[in-house]
Amino acid sequence: MIGIAALWIALLLLAGGFALDRLLSRSIVDNFDSQLEYILNAMVAASEIGPDGEVRFNRPLADQRFLEIYSGRYFQISGDGADTFASRSLWDRRLRPDVQHDDLDVHFRDSSEFEGEPLRIVERDIILPDSDTRWRFQVAESREDLDTQIEELRTTLIRSFAVLGLGLLLMAAIQTVYGLWPLRRVRRAVVSIRTAEKKRIDEHFPREITPLVDEINELLAHNEAQAEEARRHAGNLAHALKTPLTVITNAATARESDLDDIVCREATVMRRQVDHHLARARAIGRRASAQARANVAESLDPIERAVTRLYEGVTVDVAGDRDACVRVEKQDLDEMLGNLVENAAKYGGGRVFVTIEASAPVVDILVEDDGPGIPKEQRDAIFARGARLDTTGKQGSGLGLAIVRDVAQIYGGSVALDESEDLGGLLARLSLPAALEVG
Repeated sequence: MIGIAALWIALLLLAGGFALDRLLSRSIVDNFDSQLEYILNAMVAASEIGPDGEVRFNRPLADQRFLEIYSGRYFQISGDGADTFASRSLWDRRLRPDVQHDDLDVHFRDSSEFEGEPLRIVERDIILPDSDTRWRFQVAESREDLDTQIEELRTTLIRSFAVLGLGLLLMAAIQTVYGLWPLRRVRRAVVSIRTAEKKRIDEHFPREITPLVDEINELLAHNEAQAEEARRHAGNLAHALKTPLTVITNAATARESDLDDIVCREATVMRRQVDHHLARARAIGRRASAQARANVAESLDPIERAVTRLYEGVTVDVAGDRDACVRVEKQDLDEMLGNLVENAAKYGGGRVFVTIEASAPVVDILVEDDGPGIPKEQRDAIFARGARLDTTGKQGSGLGLAIVRDVAQIYGGSVALDESEDLGGLLARLSLPAALEVG
């Protein structure tokens, strides 16, 4: 920031200094030219044609420098076929007329015709009364004083702008260091959090830094919640695996005759537990994506085909808004819908009806079956991990609805059980946040 400020200040001062130098230098030169033109006009006013046809002054010029040899101020009057009338200060030198001037206007120019003495010359052609000759009036003055004034001006400008630039750069540096100093305090606070000296940034900061500090504190709280959630899931998984492992260990120790069946059964239970916690972990990892979006009908179509192949005689009908989209990753939506539809096919009487109802800000997915249903007082208990209410001996671990509930809650949704009015069996209502319209 200081480097950019220094570059910008330097560019502005260079541009401003150049413009100011041109303006003031031009003003000095114009003032110098005005003095020369005033002398030229005085010469013209005092000039007349003598009896010999030559130009002369009817009164002497007031400037004594015209009488001093090589004084630095000179005049000269010349005409075709006439003697050149020059000031005494020219002595043995003469001014060269500019042949490019062929009008009666006043012209200014710089000349180096005198060695070691640059000149500023003003000249004008005049036709005097009683004369047909075109007289060239010239006044010249050494540029020494003019160049000295311009040099002093530039020296003053350079020094002034250098001091101004250093002052502005120092101010920018102080402003930058002072403005960014709170970030150093934030850095020290973060270091103290990393070294476990603090849990939050609790210092007072300027209002420009406060939003950053608030976001850091929110991030710390989020990370703590994530870590606590991970610890809880690890504990739950360990607890869920502890019982099957104990059963297998006891059976192996006692050398049970049906050890193979026990191992296969308990391994299946453990696999389902691992699948359940992996599903939660994947959903937690993906829920931060603001771009999560899935079409409900597109997820239901392959589930419908898979279920009808897996369960013979089962029909799955899908109705409702096929354009409805939810703010959920497709893999997680497939897992939730797959569990609900599979449960309806497994425990129902053969008919499964799925309805998609979109009413912002949520999308409701209703999965109904024609089975025996679940008594109202037992519907909450069925969501507990491992809970099973069927006594038909059908394969399952009682984790399907628990997975649906957990994943739905991670995305801000919910699942509830009710009685199907049309089919008479169970109705599972999955409510998920609707995805925003794209476009």
